[in-house]
Amino acid sequence: MGKRSRQRQKNQNASRDDRDNAGWGAGYADIIKENKLFEDYYKEQGLIPEGEFDQFMEAMREPLPATIRITGYKSHAKEILHCLKEKYFKDIQELEIDSQKIEAPQPLSWYPDEQAWHTNMSRKLIRKSPLLEKFHQFLVSETESGNISRQEAVSMIPPLLLKIESHHKILDMCAAPGSKTAQLIEMLHSDMDVPFPEGFVIANDVDNKRCYLLVHQAKRLNSPCIMVVNHDASCIPMLQIDSDGGKDILFYDRVLCDVPCSGDGTMRKNIDVWKKWTTSNSLHLHGLQLRIAVRGVEQLAVGGRMVYSTCSLNPIEDEAIIAALLEKSEGALELADASADLPGLKWMPGVTSWKLMTKEGQWFSDWSEVPSSRHTQIRPTMFPPKDPEKLAGLHLERCMRILPHHQNTGGFFVAVLVKKAPMPWNKRHPKLRKSAPTQTGGSLAADVPRLLPEGLAEETEDGGPGGRGDGETETAGAPLAQEAAGKQDAVCGPPPSKKQKLFGYKEDPFVFLTEDDPVFTSIQSFYDLSPDFPKRNVLTRTHEGKKRHLYMVSKELRNVLLNNSERMKVINTGVKVWSRNSDGEEFGCAFRLAQEGIYTLQPYIRSRIIRVSVEDIKVLLTQENPFLSKLEDDAHAQAKQMGMGSIVLKYIPNPNNPSEPQCPIQLCGWRGKTSIRAFVPRNERFHYLRLLGVEVFRDKQGLGQKSRDGAKEEAAAATKAEQEGELENGDENGSLEPKIEGGNKESSSS
Repeated sequence: MGKRSRQRQKNQNASRDDRDNAGWGAGYADIIKENKLFEDYYKEQGLIPEGEFDQFMEAMREPLPATIRITGYKSHAKEILHCLKEKYFKDIQELEIDSQKIEAPQPLSWYPDEQAWHTNMSRKLIRKSPLLEKFHQFLVSETESGNISRQEAVSMIPPLLLKIESHHKILDMCAAPGSKTAQLIEMLHSDMDVPFPEGFVIANDVDNKRCYLLVHQAKRLNSPCIMVVNHDASCIPMLQIDSDGGKDILFYDRVLCDVPCSGDGTMRKNIDVWKKWTTSNSLHLHGLQLRIAVRGVEQLAVGGRMVYSTCSLNPIEDEAIIAALLEKSEGALELADASADLPGLKWMPGVTSWKLMTKEGQWFSDWSEVPSSRHTQIRPTMFPPKDPEKLAGLHLERCMRILPHHQNTGGFFVAVLVKKAPMPWNKRHPKLRKSAPTQTGGSLAADVPRLLPEGLAEETEDGGPGGRGDGETETAGAPLAQEAAGKQDAVCGPPPSKKQKLFGYKEDPFVFLTEDDPVFTSIQSFYDLSPDFPKRNVLTRTHEGKKRHLYMVSKELRNVLLNNSERMKVINTGVKVWSRNSDGEEFGCAFRLAQEGIYTLQPYIRSRIIRVSVEDIKVLLTQENPFLSKLEDDAHAQAKQMGMGSIVLKYIPNPNNPSEPQCPIQLCGWRGKTSIRAFVPRNERFHYLRLLGVEVFRDKQGLGQKSRDGAKEEAAAATKAEQEGELENGDENGSLEPKIEGGNKESSSS
């Protein structure tokens, strides 16, 4: 059993993230980009339009263009786009290197609002020009602060086809490394004025270590509506939530099912695929892909959408899965027509006939041709349905195939499924037994009855759910009725399910605070929190001792957390809003604001706010501890009226002055006795300075450089503070004065 589990985990990792982090140019010159079996297979399948096969193969051998996506929420994304177009793309258009004119980055025609761009510039080319080097530094810095993602073009398609709205409950089944998860979070927060959207994203991955990569990606967006969990996607547990005074099963409005695959669509950048590709990869993964897809539609709400995608062009992993799903659903699922959803995207319709080839080169057109000795490797669900009428009713042509030579991308497959009714094995929902009263505070370690065992879908002979024949299906929720009632209830029933084994690191607990927790007393008075501040959504990660950090989640995620601690391994959730600062106690509050959560928290704060101008922000972000007198008169007057301690520095855009940033900016800071400082990580400082029109770059060592009158001692002390991690929050406030061009930097003696 252990060996099989490890193999399953290995399979789920296979090549899934190959398309999520697009590279910058070619490499692997020693690998010959030839694979006769691959060419023979795809020629025989007839998946490439007539006369285009040579173009297809030629494109596969070319390095993949680098693609970037502007992330973050709408108003900030617009400012970054403006910065890119006005500062970098214009200059690049006029650039020549070695008598060769550089092709400027171009927007992806099908991605909304010019938020995604691609370029053929290689790493080698970037190193030859100082201007391109600055552009590269800009991309690296903005990527680290979460404002730009390097993500392959085709990887951006599935979240767009989900049509996310702010109230949707979303499950991302195989989420690491997290580029698509980030897209989902951005769509939830399309309205920046709403700190807590009703919807949320539960991002899952089978690999414990990769879950932390997922956490890193999600944390860049500072959302209180994301939860990272660690489960095998093919048997991810059903969750329960409080609903209308009782318990209910959590069904998702949207499910992203981007399954592990053989990855032959990634050959342009994952060069190893050329020598490793065989047809057996697809045969081995087909069963797992089908089980994950089945589990996805089981947890999808009626009326919801699920997007199934792979970076493989092989019909065994693509149309075969969709056809099997549609057949098993008996009309509960429908393949949606997404042809009008992404105007500008070139794609081929899904195929309705395909054959199967073994790695020895033997072909099979139908299950009846397969010898019994191969029945364990080759399954009936790998073939297209034989009945022409049934096949036509599936509308497999609505699947979308993206071919590399059509728009200079990787290869990709995507299909959109809409759930019209409960799955046939899922139609009767058994009643939930009474559980322990819902907690309003305290640890999540309450004894909540298990809702569903994780192993609903075992590996099967026919690839169907639960491994049963059509006449022997079991309701997905049936284990709910089998929950063991305690002896005090005097109810007979089957024994309780085995407790789930959780692997990987043991996570700290998630402990929600009660509304009367003493920690709120000083916070409430110091920051003058509004009466509607949701205290019950605040949590910490420790039972005992002083609380170091306080986090916030949305009330919907709180509901999920409190009801599912026993059946779900949560890796991370919540956004940090306060950090303990022992110096603050003498000023009235032991907790200072954290930059990560300022956009979530600020709408509830009614004091400790200083309105600042563009020039004020430049001073605060380029000088270490400027005197209050360095601020302009308005901000200076506000600061003088305020006591020492944590503050919010708030910039409100002026629509009558388009030369200034047109997005709100909120920074955490500290009002000292005679000085003031911003508590903002270094990359975020660079980001905000760029928004303000200040040219920022770093030297080759990656350290911010002092300029003009910065004293060496101050630089050394600041660098030491950075290295020692002076701030609890992990902020990089060390050598914070960047190298600045054009005389925009404030002199420290001015």
